[in-house]
Amino acid sequence: MNFKVSKKDIHSKARSGLISTDHGDIPTPIFMPVGTAGSVKAVHQRELKEDIDAKIILGNTYHLYLRPGLELIEKAGGLHGFNGWDRPLLTDSGGYQVYSLGANRKINEEGVIFKSHIDGSKHTFTPESVMDIERTIGADIIMAFDECTPYPCEYEYAKKSMALTHRWLKRCIERVDSSEPKYGYTQTLFPIVQGSVYKDLRQQSAEFIANQNQHGNAIGGLSVGEPHEVMYEMTDLVCGILPADKPRYLMGVGTPENILECIALGIDMFDCVMPTRNARNGMLFTTQGIINIRNEKWKNDLSAIDLELGGYVSTFYSKAYLRHLIISKEILGAQIASIHNLAFYLWLVKQARQKIEEGIFAEWKNKMVKIVSTRL
Repeated sequence: MNFKVSKKDIHSKARSGLISTDHGDIPTPIFMPVGTAGSVKAVHQRELKEDIDAKIILGNTYHLYLRPGLELIEKAGGLHGFNGWDRPLLTDSGGYQVYSLGANRKINEEGVIFKSHIDGSKHTFTPESVMDIERTIGADIIMAFDECTPYPCEYEYAKKSMALTHRWLKRCIERVDSSEPKYGYTQTLFPIVQGSVYKDLRQQSAEFIANQNQHGNAIGGLSVGEPHEVMYEMTDLVCGILPADKPRYLMGVGTPENILECIALGIDMFDCVMPTRNARNGMLFTTQGIINIRNEKWKNDLSAIDLELGGYVSTFYSKAYLRHLIISKEILGAQIASIHNLAFYLWLVKQARQKIEEGIFAEWKNKMVKIVSTRL
């Protein structure tokens, strides 16, 4: 994997660039749709490419490991072969899902013992086994196995957890360096910065991760309930330490406003379930602001969902029709809303790239933050 910064904004820390992988190029900043179980919910792969133009999507190690299982995925030639996606893929390590299991998991030095949310069966994830799993899934970018701390989190626990994540990272790197990709293309490991909301811990973790000299780096443990101002503060601190010639990935973020503000802080890559999850509940992100399509005010509105956004879904269907589908709990409603929201998120980061290239990002960002935060 290669990364090249093409332009830096003079009024912020934003930059545009290009990540090159064996499955294609990824212009940055970029938003990555989340495909938890090998699919982005309610969206065909054809739509991801033709309507949304997603450059990269995510797969989830924990969920894919449990179902359909590694044997079938490997038989298909990896997740690319299994789901028919021929562009870049990124897999998380399952650390966040294990964290979410709460009482159904036990963390120790070796790894994590957990019970499946599907059938209660017991499993163990270690840094080594997770690297093997991600190798088998076959993503272009694989994430290190880490512990994601909750918010709020006591300082001593955050410190202990961060140190454990660092020790696990060393084991992840050793496993990746001593193994080969299964399907004939390069797989790149990204370490993850932790440290909760404590400046000294975030600084220590960022310095440790930077010293590992991997091809890209991620920031985890944010967007877990902390105030947005704290998330921005931690992101700014970490971006000032992580190497500028490597892509920076802020995991699990976020709202359109969050994305714009964090691009301004130097983040290159984002992912979040928000555009699809909120879509299924009737919340639309548009170029004019946020719409709750369930509201009565849209019942007789036959105007297009978002003419300025363009694309088939956003211009062909009316607000009134989409509201009817969502209220009626028609599956097509969730599909239309999901495609629209993802198209908006990809439009937003594409616009950000263009404004960085034009040298007017900061001014545009300040205006757009107000627009995308407005409820219509």
